Amino acid sequence: MNRIWNSVVGKLWGTILLLVLFVLFIVTVLMLEFLEDFHTEQAEEILRQEAATIGKIVEQHENLENSLSIISDILGSETNTLIVRNADSVFLSVQEGLNKEVINDKILEDEQLSKIYTSDKTIIKKMLMPSMTEENRMENYIILASPLEADEQVHGAVFIYQSLEVVNKTSNNTTKIVFLSGFIALLLTTLLTFFLSSKITSPLRSMREAALELAKGNFETKVPYTQRDEIGELGSAFNRMGKQLKHHVEVINQEKEQLSSILTSMTDAVITFNKEFQVQVSNPQADQLLNKWHEENDIANKSDLPDELQHLLEHVLHLEEELDEELEIRGSYFSVSISLLYSNESVRGAVVVLRDMTEQHRLDKMRSDFIANVSHELRTPISMLQGYSEAIIDEIVTTEEDKNEMIRVIYDESKRMGRLVTELLDLARLESGYLSIHKEKAEIVSVIERITQKFDQAAKESNVSLKFDHNIPSEELIEIEIDEDRMEQVLTNLIDNALRHTPEEGSVSVLLEKSKNQIIIKVSDTGFGIPAEDLPYIFERFYKADKARTRGKAGTGLGLAIAKNIVERHEGHLSAESTVGVGTTFIIQLPLS
Repeated sequence: MNRIWNSVVGKLWGTILLLVLFVLFIVTVLMLEFLEDFHTEQAEEILRQEAATIGKIVEQHENLENSLSIISDILGSETNTLIVRNADSVFLSVQEGLNKEVINDKILEDEQLSKIYTSDKTIIKKMLMPSMTEENRMENYIILASPLEADEQVHGAVFIYQSLEVVNKTSNNTTKIVFLSGFIALLLTTLLTFFLSSKITSPLRSMREAALELAKGNFETKVPYTQRDEIGELGSAFNRMGKQLKHHVEVINQEKEQLSSILTSMTDAVITFNKEFQVQVSNPQADQLLNKWHEENDIANKSDLPDELQHLLEHVLHLEEELDEELEIRGSYFSVSISLLYSNESVRGAVVVLRDMTEQHRLDKMRSDFIANVSHELRTPISMLQGYSEAIIDEIVTTEEDKNEMIRVIYDESKRMGRLVTELLDLARLESGYLSIHKEKAEIVSVIERITQKFDQAAKESNVSLKFDHNIPSEELIEIEIDEDRMEQVLTNLIDNALRHTPEEGSVSVLLEKSKNQIIIKVSDTGFGIPAEDLPYIFERFYKADKARTRGKAGTGLGLAIAKNIVERHEGHLSAESTVGVGTTFIIQLPLS
């Protein structure tokens, strides 16, 4: 029931029904009042005419018994009369029904009606008297008193009275007719209302269902509109709205996907914050950075930020100004750009773009260190070349033997400068990928054995024991694809370093091992060892460990960097293990296939 009253049909039906009932009520009340007055006036007029006629008959005929039939014919079926010759006696009473004497007494005893004996005007009065049809029942009567022989001072009167039940019956019949008409009107109104309402609400229900489908994301939903009225125009507008909504949603989704793709493909970290410093949007790079900060500091809430970035955000949101800054956050360097986000001309947050500059800082430092190291490495041979050349030019040396010694030093230093420049060029080509690696199949045992034998004489001169060993059966032939010349360069550098940094009576060993899928070459010495804090940096260019490992005159400081690049170009790995006072082992791992 509530569903009906809450619907448009129920509201429209209730409104029209109340309006019709109100109009019918007003019309019924007015009509009943009008009919009652009309019938009363009509009854009074009829009574006047009958009274006047009876009065003339009484005045013209002395013997009224002979005129009784005429008077009865004049009176209507519901009309009665009482004729009084004078104020003292009743001359004639014509009445059918009960309570005749009681009614006559009430009429004759009424003070207002008694005035008719001395008046020449008719008197009309409504009285409550006993019914003429039922016992113990009172009815309303209309009584008309007309003077008889009015030219005398005291005269008689004709009293004509009629029950108002006739008027009431007429009013009741009229009321029934009105109520019947009202019921028919109510029925027709209800049918018409529901018919019209269905015409209106049916398309509205269709629009409601279509709106629910639109809310679910089904933008293909359309409303059929065949009417040419306002509802039809509303249906057409609804379909246009659905089409436009679909277009706008597609545009928004495309822009969202495009923005998501841009954020995902960016190498920079992008984070959007609200005014409470809570993360709203972030790309994968930013998520990794936030997780890293969280893991490093064991923060309970992942939205917590480093103090440096928190202070920058507070500054930007408080002063409402954009900021570009470079700062160090927990050992890493970042270029930070912070822009404001607006909503209805008020700041609702900020977007932070973080670019990791740590590697660039490292490369800049490496570049500056490289230039300083190259300058330092070239300064010594150049100084020696300049000094010995001046000594020869100024003829400071007199003997031929001293002169030849100086020339030998100049020659050695020039060769050292040549090697330095060559190795710098080789390292640059290796790092840029321009130095070609020509791989060919080679029997690895014989290659390493040959390279090791080249240093037998140098080991004897340094009083150092040099040996080569392997765990490969003699009948097994192991061939791998390598650039033999470049691999010889690597082993030459490692063995030469081991011999130079091993004291007398020490030993250098070259060990070849085969595992399941790789060849392992170890070059070990019993030298001074490398401190643990220096070990991660020994493959950098011109890096110097402590004085015990400082290279001699023949070293350039680039050998290990070149060796590492060559091994990596063979898809291998070069590492070092060392204990101070015990020795150092360089390990080369090369894939078998």
